[in-house]
Amino acid sequence: MNNEQENSNILKKKYVPTVRFYGQIIDSLLDYSIFTLDKDFIINSWSSGSTKIFGYETDEVIGQHFDLIFTEKDLKNGVPKKEIHTALKEGKATDNRWHIAKDKTVFYAYGLVFPLIDLDGVMLGYVKILQDLTDKKQSADLIKKTVKELEELNAHKESVLAILSHDLRSPLSSIISTAKYLKTNFQRMKTEDVQEMLDLLYQSSTDELEMLDYLVEWARIKYAADVFSPTKIQLNQYVDKVFETLNDNALANSINLDNEIQDNAFVFADGKMLISIIQNIVSNAIKHSEKGGTITVSAKRANDKITIHVKDTGLGIPKEMLGKLFTPQIKTLTEARKKNKGAGIGLLLVKGFLEKNGGDIWVESIEGEGTSFYFTLLIDEPVVKESGSDPIMFDETV
Repeated sequence: MNNEQENSNILKKKYVPTVRFYGQIIDSLLDYSIFTLDKDFIINSWSSGSTKIFGYETDEVIGQHFDLIFTEKDLKNGVPKKEIHTALKEGKATDNRWHIAKDKTVFYAYGLVFPLIDLDGVMLGYVKILQDLTDKKQSADLIKKTVKELEELNAHKESVLAILSHDLRSPLSSIISTAKYLKTNFQRMKTEDVQEMLDLLYQSSTDELEMLDYLVEWARIKYAADVFSPTKIQLNQYVDKVFETLNDNALANSINLDNEIQDNAFVFADGKMLISIIQNIVSNAIKHSEKGGTITVSAKRANDKITIHVKDTGLGIPKEMLGKLFTPQIKTLTEARKKNKGAGIGLLLVKGFLEKNGGDIWVESIEGEGTSFYFTLLIDEPVVKESGSDPIMFDETV
């Protein structure tokens, strides 16, 4: 036996117990998932920490593909292949993402994968290390969410106060002035003039009450979270309820209401808020449609959400107004209120309710051809709320 073979045998004798020793250390790290893959990305070792974090026993995962731990979304986006490609190119790949456990719950983890090479430089497979950061992420998300909510509440308070000052105070002053004039001059006025002023007072007071109702509902979004009660809802039934309420108004203007939503379309939302959302949008569509027009409500599923489309054949919205529909701008609200009895506040209400239900809203419009409002709602109750916060980076130097 030559010296080179002898040295190799000595090294291998020392290497085997060393591997066993490090294997024991790895198996004792219960806060980390550490496992290995072969060159075909098949799991061939599984630590105790992996069992704790993922819930799979060793005999359940040995021989399973690497894809097992990734969410459907990441699999569709080719994340596992991208990780391996980066690891081969750069020597390692790190990420912070959601993974899926045996019981189908998801958790947020820091991950590291790198090639596994033996003493002779032969590529054996890969090592994957994960640390569950769900608690840290949720804490960071909660802090970020709380700060955002405080900022929104402050802006909301300023908006409400501004609306009260501009949109309610001035009309109330006019009502008081008119009532004072009647009180002073009633005996000398003609009957038809008195009737005209009384009609004006009634209409103005009714408009103010409608505005106050909108403001109360708007405030309820932010300040009364305890009344929020989302459930599984058959969408077309709620559209039918709104159509029944607004049918007389639509018929008076010869406007057709068309519900194209299928019976199997369900959403997870607060029922009262959903009624308010649909009613506000459809009511506005009726106000802005000419006689003989059509308002169509349809829905299309996309992943975990449904997009509802309310389309009218009305007057359309000027381009300069499109970007201001869902922001509390006093001038815009005042003009909208004068023309449409509170439509501006109604859209703010819609936006707030949708955000509360995990949805979004946007609008497309062509003047003279009509307007399309789109809004989204969740199909099922969310298991985990994935926020848009910045990734939490694990300190690799520790």
